Amino acid sequence: MRILVTGGAGFIGSHVVDAFVESGHDVLVVDDLSTGNERNLNPKARLERLDIVSPELARAFESFKPEAVDHHAAQVSVRVSVDDPVEDGRRNVLGTVNVLENARRNGTKHVIYASSGGAMYGEPANLPANEETPVLPISPYGLSKYVGELYGGYYRRAFGLVFTSLRYANIYGPRQDPAGEAGVIAIFTGHMLSRTRPIINGDGTQERDYVYVGDIVRANLAALEGRKDGAFNIATGVPTTVNEIFHTIAEISGYSGEEYHGPEKAGDPQSVYLDAWLAAKELGWNPQVPLQEGLARTVEFFKKQHA
Repeated sequence: MRILVTGGAGFIGSHVVDAFVESGHDVLVVDDLSTGNERNLNPKARLERLDIVSPELARAFESFKPEAVDHHAAQVSVRVSVDDPVEDGRRNVLGTVNVLENARRNGTKHVIYASSGGAMYGEPANLPANEETPVLPISPYGLSKYVGELYGGYYRRAFGLVFTSLRYANIYGPRQDPAGEAGVIAIFTGHMLSRTRPIINGDGTQERDYVYVGDIVRANLAALEGRKDGAFNIATGVPTTVNEIFHTIAEISGYSGEEYHGPEKAGDPQSVYLDAWLAAKELGWNPQVPLQEGLARTVEFFKKQHA
């Protein structure tokens, strides 16, 4: 199958590209490399260096004629979205509409959309949040990802496009940028291996649902095969505090420094974890990598990077 992957040189997208290539698919990556890294790119995939908002995206679609699109390119930082909601909307809303419209014009049958269950539900009254939980984002990022889902629903109703939205919890693993805005696990690991002091934003009691990137890849493969319309939480359903993450990574990495707490980050909810029952039922997906094992794999990856 011909699959176009936006953001395919990034943390999550590059792992998805690897899996698609290994499954025998013909993959074209569209990535402007603003946050992605060409070193992540599978050598059997082709790269078009493009911003997804650019009119030039049409040329990539017209020449490749993808049968499916896996859309991971996005502005992913909550803090950046709060500081610059216009740019967040440009990339996450206009970029998604540009992808959907080019998919429609070129006969693409299926779009898989990387959404954010971690940001979309805001501060849920009942946990774990499921797909029926009210969508009440408290950051422009969460809002822009939800608007992308609404546009996907429109293209489904108006044009028959199969639109699968994967509402990710907090993803971690190899290739995540330790200098990036998103990803406390990568940030903590980078600091601890460099023996510099990581900062815990707030009191560290914030609860998140951490999913290993390999499990995210399996969800994308299941979505491609299942061709199901709708939104699906991709999560473990297990809440873990930021303080617990700090101490577990410290133990694995041999870091002996004390906790250091900084100010809270605007737009971050206190507690979000998700119910992925629907993904199990409809896609046959369940998480397989326990947090302790995933953290050990992640620390080992970054150790090799530091060597």
